[in-house]
Amino acid sequence: MQNETFTPDEIAILFKHQIVSIHCFVNGNGRHSRLMADIIISKVYKKPLFSWGSNDLVRQGTTRAAYLNAVRAADIGDFTLLLAFARS
Repeated sequence: MQNETFTPDEIAILFKHQIVSIHCFVNGNGRHSRLMADIIISKVYKKPLFSWGSNDLVRQGTTRAAYLNAVRAADIGDFTLLLAFARS
């Protein structure tokens, strides 16, 4: 990632991914990391909040499955799905 330029969305999502990977809490790591990404994108970059699939991510279902799939892809270096999901 040396000498790369990132968009505001990419910066916020990369930060979100790093925070969630630390797994600071027993529960709520995803919510905390999404909140941090929303704060970065809205307060630092003055951009609209992420929609995060426009659905409940706490309950099991297709939206949560898509989110977790995107996080797992990011775990191996592919942030495409997570960036898309954040704005879906």
